[in-house]
This record gives sequence, structure tokens and C-alpha cells, in this order.
Amino acid sequence: MSVISIEGMEFFAYHGCFKEEAIIGTKFRIDLFLEADTGKAEESDDLHDTVNYQKVYEHVKEEMQSRSKLLEHVGRRILERIKKEFPSVERARIKIRKLNPPLGGKMDFVALELEL
Repeated sequence: MSVISIEGMEFFAYHGCFKEEAIIGTKFRIDLFLEADTGKAEESDDLHDTVNYQKVYEHVKEEMQSRSKLLEHVGRRILERIKKEFPSVERARIKIRKLNPPLGGKMDFVALELEL
């Protein structure tokens, strides 16, 4: 079993409960950890035998473009899509950071970690 990670993906999106967040948006940073059996790819050296990072990124990007009020909802959508598109993924974990959240004070980010 291997863990494939794609870390530091950045997106500009409009997720949040506040009306202003739907208008001005903010940056998000995502780390994704996918547990999969990569044994076949280790032997074959064939991209079709493993999880294609580029396709994973494209799926995450598409889900980030679909607005949600809660990070929990975005995270669940992303993980479910990845597991559906890549059946070899047995477990998936995501960390979503909302950078500079509008909470009335200075902070770097708020974050959610979710696992399926």
C-alpha cells in the first residue's frame, strides 16, 4: 500500500456562509492524501496502472469551482469524486485551508481535515 500525496494546490473560490464570501471570494490551499495499491504500476511503469495526479488535480479544481457554504461539504464532494473516479484508492484524506478568513481578526487560515 502506498500513499500518494498532492500538496499545496491553490485555488481562488467563493466558499463560505457570508454573503461577502460569495462576492469577493478568497484563496484556498488543499492537500490530498490517497492510499492505494501501486504494486502493478511499480512493475509496469505505466500511468494507467496508478492514480493520475493530473486527473486528480482537474477533479479537485472542478469541485472547487462549485460553490459551497461549508468546507465540510466541499471536502466530502472532492473525496467522493476521487474515490469514484479512481477505484484503486482505498482511503483518502483531504486538508482544506481557507486563507485569510473573514472572522474579524488577523489569522493565516482556518482548516478542515476529512477522511473517507
